Amino acid sequence: MIIASMMHVWIILGIVVLLIFIVIGIYNSLVQKRIRCREAWSQIDVQLKRRYDLIPNLVETVKGYAAHEKETLERVIQARNAAIAVGPDDVKGQAKAENFLTGALKQIFALSESYPNLKANENFMQLQEELTSTENKIAFARQHYNDTAAVYNTAREKFPNNTIAGAFNFQERDYFEIEEPAEREAPQVKF
Repeated sequence: MIIASMMHVWIILGIVVLLIFIVIGIYNSLVQKRIRCREAWSQIDVQLKRRYDLIPNLVETVKGYAAHEKETLERVIQARNAAIAVGPDDVKGQAKAENFLTGALKQIFALSESYPNLKANENFMQLQEELTSTENKIAFARQHYNDTAAVYNTAREKFPNNTIAGAFNFQERDYFEIEEPAEREAPQVKF
């Protein structure tokens, strides 16, 4: 009788220990996926910073050739400043600001069509090339972030992970989405 009750205690204790290890494993897996989302977001941030750094040089180059296009140039600077001002964890706000900035950049590139000397300017051509390269890197970083967020969100929603995620307040990650279909395209660079 004592042996049987001791055996029940060991079985129950073994089940409790097993459940604790399962909870710890799920928790650690969710933490790892959340950290990967943060890392992927920081890669977007790095590329956006590069983009923001290129824009003033582009505006200055255009100013010399298209001084009377002040409104377009100011719109680009305002869009850049608005994008920089978005909070670091505001994925939707960042996407909206970036969409506005992309539209403003398209206007600056459209200006080059009206100014043949600007189009031929070596500085302008180099800035266009760098900006196009940066846009491609941003697109890749966005895709990587969205893929990482999808893996995290899926893991967060699966059972029994969803109970652990709810208990430890693992929040869903927003996707970096573009709202307007026309804004899904990178700025066109034509010579």
